[in-house]
Amino acid sequence: MEQLPQMDSASVRRLTDDCPIVLLGAGGMLYRAWAELLASVGQPFVGLSPADIELTDPASIDAAVRPQWRLVINCAAYTDVDGAETHPALAMAVNGTGVGRLAERCRQVGAMLVHYSTDYVFRGNATRPYRIDDPPEPVGVYAQSKALGERLVRQSGCRALIIRTSWLYAPWGRNFVRTIAGLARQKPTLSVVNDQTGRPTSAEHLAATSLRLLAAGHSGIRHVTDGGQCTWFDLAAEVARAVNPACQVLPCTTAEFPRPAPRPAYSVLDLSDTECVLGPMPPWRENLAKVLPRLEP
Repeated sequence: MEQLPQMDSASVRRLTDDCPIVLLGAGGMLYRAWAELLASVGQPFVGLSPADIELTDPASIDAAVRPQWRLVINCAAYTDVDGAETHPALAMAVNGTGVGRLAERCRQVGAMLVHYSTDYVFRGNATRPYRIDDPPEPVGVYAQSKALGERLVRQSGCRALIIRTSWLYAPWGRNFVRTIAGLARQKPTLSVVNDQTGRPTSAEHLAATSLRLLAAGHSGIRHVTDGGQCTWFDLAAEVARAVNPACQVLPCTTAEFPRPAPRPAYSVLDLSDTECVLGPMPPWRENLAKVLPRLEP
């Protein structure tokens, strides 16, 4: 877990006027990172699962979001990038219109909303990192659904912090790092695409940095990832070296492994606005090294 030496339980509680923080998305990777972080600083929270609040159902949202709440953190999302091409209505409802209704409800009760978006809202053909004010240009249903969610949050009028991130991983949950670690232990060679460049993000780092932004009073759009950049091949090679150096990771192209949904070739998010107030983000290899010894089987 990332350390927060400048944070204490009193400063966290001031965010909510002593009301519990509310986390959506129980059972998810980012939800667990947030839950463990809040527990570590003694901050009470209420966890909501899809059974408690269904983002495809406006009535469920209205009933679940209570008037006394002051801070709602939305860790829930439809994250199956390829599945969104087959189930566009579901992806749009969860990531788009449902998020918009959640934001409207937060405005009605006076709660601040923290919502997570993605590097996919950009086309992915840039030659320099995407800034927070670059216009979204999503390609594919998943990307379009996340861009819609962003737009509806901004239009709702609620106080919100929208955090774009990318390539999320953790010691738990379904993610690229755990998948590669499992394969590297079983196979002598792996082929991984080397023509997609981005920034990995530890879910624990993302939760901790989000909390620091909140404690500093930030709202609007921010980018949060690990520092540095790499390709999926670079990331896989680092994982394989740690778990089984005998496994050889080979570079390949995106064209060799076609997928239903398009992937951005370059989706590096500019971190300057976040680093200006919080300092440099830890390099991705450093954050990864903290996670690899704790990978759950």
